[in-house]
Amino acid sequence: MNARGRRKGRSAAGLQRWGLRLWASPTTLVGLVFGLLLLPFGARMRIVNGVIEIAARRTPPRRRWPFTAITFGHVVLGTHAGELQRLRAHERVHVRQCERWGPLFLPAYLLAGVWQWVRGRDAYWDNPFEVEARRVGEQEV
Repeated sequence: MNARGRRKGRSAAGLQRWGLRLWASPTTLVGLVFGLLLLPFGARMRIVNGVIEIAARRTPPRRRWPFTAITFGHVVLGTHAGELQRLRAHERVHVRQCERWGPLFLPAYLLAGVWQWVRGRDAYWDNPFEVEARRVGEQEV
């Protein structure tokens, strides 16, 4: 392949990457709003491989939170930096799910949980989005 062909391939990949970001942007906006609300209370924000990670606290919380980390598009909110690092592979699966589902991700995730609950299963552990994140996230560690 010549130099022109390589450039064309790179620009197509870049265009696709921006397309995925745009498709996931409504969900990312939700995460940014939550994250920005945490910043005045000492939350720390950094970008890791194109994903905004926001650690709500510098140290682990004394009380258990309803979640350790949660993903909204290209934003991951975590209780503290150590948990963000520990759960990075799992949360990146959710980032890819958001890229795949776009603005339908949050309703689809919630409906999948409700469906599991209606069937007498656990709304979180049996949610297909979480099952995929555990399976793929464990493989990527």
